[in-house]
Amino acid sequence: MARWDGTGTAEGPEGDPGAADDEARWFRVLLHVGFFLLLGSSLTRFLMRHTGEGIAPWVVGLAAVLAVLYVAEPALTGDRTRRHLWLGACSATWIALVFLAPSFAWCSIPLFYLGLRELRPPAAAGYIGLLTVVSVTAQLRLAGRFEFDILLAPPAIAAICVAVFVRMDRQTERQRELIADLVRTRRELAATERREGTLAERQRLSMEIHDSLAQGLSSQRMLLQAADRTWRSDPGTAHRHVRAAGEIAERNLAEARRFVHDLAPADLAGGGGLDEALRTLARRESTAGLTVRCHIEGVPVRPLPDRVQSALLRIAQGALANVREHADARAAALTLTYLDDQVVLDVADDGRGFDPAAVRADGGERGHGLPAIRTRARQLGGTLTVESAPGEGTVLSAAVPLTEA
Repeated sequence: MARWDGTGTAEGPEGDPGAADDEARWFRVLLHVGFFLLLGSSLTRFLMRHTGEGIAPWVVGLAAVLAVLYVAEPALTGDRTRRHLWLGACSATWIALVFLAPSFAWCSIPLFYLGLRELRPPAAAGYIGLLTVVSVTAQLRLAGRFEFDILLAPPAIAAICVAVFVRMDRQTERQRELIADLVRTRRELAATERREGTLAERQRLSMEIHDSLAQGLSSQRMLLQAADRTWRSDPGTAHRHVRAAGEIAERNLAEARRFVHDLAPADLAGGGGLDEALRTLARRESTAGLTVRCHIEGVPVRPLPDRVQSALLRIAQGALANVREHADARAAALTLTYLDDQVVLDVADDGRGFDPAAVRADGGERGHGLPAIRTRARQLGGTLTVESAPGEGTVLSAAVPLTEA
């Protein structure tokens, strides 16, 4: 709930001063205009009927003092004690005016609003009751006889004013709470999006590291182990393994630098596009025990976005890493097919194969390679299909729709 700070400004549920909305500002403007119209009309009525009386200078002077006090309100913002003294001075001046000229009783309507705005509910109720009694007494004295309309009209007007003020105050408070809730929700949503973006970026970085640096290090380890086993029996083969490991280390260094720069695959940095990058990958992955061929079918109807090229190249790298480490294959093939509405990358090998259903039944896909490949395809709006059986090799197919890309 809002709380009054004594300055006429409500503080919202989070402690921040609530700015008045347009309706509240216009309402205050109308009240100010109405006050001076009522004050001017009451003074004019008095002067037209009582010009020659001795109290006229007092009435004119008190009306001028009341106008000056009312205008001085903005200068008192922020000091609760001074505002209460100001309200008391305005009220005392008005009461004196009413007893001298009862027609000034109509000026009580703007004073009702000032009391409701400046005072807490119990004090405001007493203040409005006092103004109402003064107005009724002054009107009865002016009439010279008892009349029910004079007795009932001021309380009815006071009740209407209080109802309007309370209604506007509650509406303003609800709007303030709604705005505070919206601001808080936006902050929470922004924080959630940042957290989700951070997690997604971490996952993407882990896949990038796995598909580039980790695979290169794994290949180096295998080559160096092979060189160590043949170092004495076959120095030439050992030297070739060491040179191959050095070439992989050089490519890993290029990947690391490119990774730091913009996380794009180094094979795509040469400008040859995905086709040339896949051919380079096939040549690099071909060894004495594994032959990798690359086939390009069709032509792209439009240039592939960079992120699609990067993802497909990473998928090919991850699939060949699985072939090299797990399939015990002699041959593998990369096939990139351009269709009208999608691009398809197939990676096939003649290795030992496996049972995809059995792997899923064991609790999911083992390792980080195949899940990362599936995630990459899904991030592009595509699909990943794995066909394999024990002893029959494996075919991995990633299809990416060009419209989604």
